[in-house]
Amino acid sequence: MDVIVGGGIVGLSVAWRLARSGRPVTVADPAPASGASHAAAGMLAPVSEVTYTEAPLLRLGMAALRRWPSFAAELAEDAGLPGAVALDFRTNGTLDVAFGADDLAALDELAAFMEKLQLPVERLTGRECRRLEPMLAPAVRGGLLAPGDAWVDPRRVTAALLAALDRLRVPLVRARVSELLRDDGKVAGVRLAPPDVPAPALADGGVPRRLRAERVILAAGAWSAGLAGVPVRPVKGQIIRLSSAQPLLGRCVRGTVHGSSVYLVPRGDGELVVGATQEEMGFDTRVTAGGLYELLRDARELVPGVTELEVADVVAGLRPGTPDNLPVIGPSGTPGLTLATGHHRGGVLLAPLTTAILLGEEDELAALCSPGRFQEIS
Repeated sequence: MDVIVGGGIVGLSVAWRLARSGRPVTVADPAPASGASHAAAGMLAPVSEVTYTEAPLLRLGMAALRRWPSFAAELAEDAGLPGAVALDFRTNGTLDVAFGADDLAALDELAAFMEKLQLPVERLTGRECRRLEPMLAPAVRGGLLAPGDAWVDPRRVTAALLAALDRLRVPLVRARVSELLRDDGKVAGVRLAPPDVPAPALADGGVPRRLRAERVILAAGAWSAGLAGVPVRPVKGQIIRLSSAQPLLGRCVRGTVHGSSVYLVPRGDGELVVGATQEEMGFDTRVTAGGLYELLRDARELVPGVTELEVADVVAGLRPGTPDNLPVIGPSGTPGLTLATGHHRGGVLLAPLTTAILLGEEDELAALCSPGRFQEIS
């Protein structure tokens, strides 16, 4: 049996794919789908998020994006939902716009870099940007359209994963893993911390304090370092959800305003997600006035109509960052311990690829994520 530590989008996706393949699996998490996945905007945008120094991450992102249509369709079917539309999975592309002259110059340099990589992007004038998205501010100078980018609602995805796992009768133990159990140098299971409140009993009538396993898959996000020596740190991100009777935008809009980045992700029900800060604040999940102010300030410059929308939710999540911004996926240096963590900003995008790597379907890309690039993890 496999025990998966972590009930975010990565851990739940791995559990679902393993269970589908007939592998016995149990998930342990005190509050599934409530961490970084709950806060995430759900952009599936490897092209528009490309940077000059992260070519390996681009390769992973492009491969993951190709897997998303089938991943969404299969998940919807297993969860008993009416197709991928129930996950708000959309492929309208991302529009990356610039507000000022300096922002436009930086965007032009990025466009040239993208063209060297032969990425599918189209340069647009400010007028062409507003033709695509009429609610953009007149001050928008120009932009880039990445027509192949997509997005999804992570909260719907994790809800569907939980439903699919329930249908597959996968046990979900709502408890925090306090440590890994070891037997003769091998990881052989996990120890569970006592619950803060009484937990419902399992089918056999008891709440276990230990779970034995042939393999433990560590997918605990920013908390992974506390259980094994994996170099993962928390990167705080604050995000705002606004509501409207009608969608304000038709596609994802990313923007640079006086050097500061912001994105706006529309939902089919009219919700607009505005995010996200990147803060090195440790395990601090406070929502701050300063963080929200910066997001709304920059979003208003690009799309003035956001100030008329109702605030539906504000949240801060902790992304699991690594020293090279690549995830850590695969067998660790300790027998019985496999890693699926360190996805930083790309947990939603990379979830289907992570499961494929662990199932042995992507050997070439697996090398980019191998824990072996760090010292032995135990």
